[in-house]
Amino acid sequence: MLTFLPDPDTCHPADPAPFTLIQGPPGARVLLVCDHASAAIPSYYGDLGLDPADRFSHIAWDSGAAEVTKGLAARLGCPAVLGGVSRLLIDCNRQPGDPSSIPSVSGGIEVPGNRAVDEAEADRRARRWFWPYHTCIGTQIGHLWRHGSPPVLIGLHSFTPQMLGQKPRPWHIGVLWNRDPRLAGPVLAALRTRSDLIVGDNQPYSGREINYTLDTHAGAAGLAHLSFEIRQDLLAEPGGTEAWVARLADLLIPVLADPDLYRAEVY
Repeated sequence: MLTFLPDPDTCHPADPAPFTLIQGPPGARVLLVCDHASAAIPSYYGDLGLDPADRFSHIAWDSGAAEVTKGLAARLGCPAVLGGVSRLLIDCNRQPGDPSSIPSVSGGIEVPGNRAVDEAEADRRARRWFWPYHTCIGTQIGHLWRHGSPPVLIGLHSFTPQMLGQKPRPWHIGVLWNRDPRLAGPVLAALRTRSDLIVGDNQPYSGREINYTLDTHAGAAGLAHLSFEIRQDLLAEPGGTEAWVARLADLLIPVLADPDLYRAEVY
């Protein structure tokens, strides 16, 4: 059953904020972003008509990604911005208006609460949750840039081991990038020295397709950037998120020491 509260513009005290900002120290040169950090849905929308299993499944969020983002921000000594709502309410890594921005079907699962979303409702969701998240990212980039050199932007995501009707995904981690190789090149090279990892170069998704957040905030500005995709079953293991935080930190610290990363260059 789909149940709505009377007024969509009434904020409930328990409703999620559009983002969480983890402050970084002065002089930080990296910003982390996590578009799909949360499965939260504001109370007005109920559960969008989903049953509990789907409500907290991979279609709703990137499980484990928030914990990796927070841990990595602490290890790297940098700020991070994490999205506050489920991507089923509105996907913070899609252009508003794109059919996948507010999906009526996701991963083969119908989302009843999104079936009849009109322009007014789509604009309301973007105004309340999408744009504040992206404004915060832009503000943080501006702050870092004004206090030093052009920063590096890194996105954190996780992916389900198998999509409905598809083959299992063998990769432990994927590196998503588009035209700028400055960060992706050395990161992929370092990951491939690990014989225990199956590494995807633009797998299981491609940074050359939809990657709104990094394309908008980094690619267009000439900032070095990439996204990580970590397989969710690995993060769900005992100590899994902590292990991946340590693995990524050990990998990134020497790569991020390269001064050539901290200049604006549009590819």
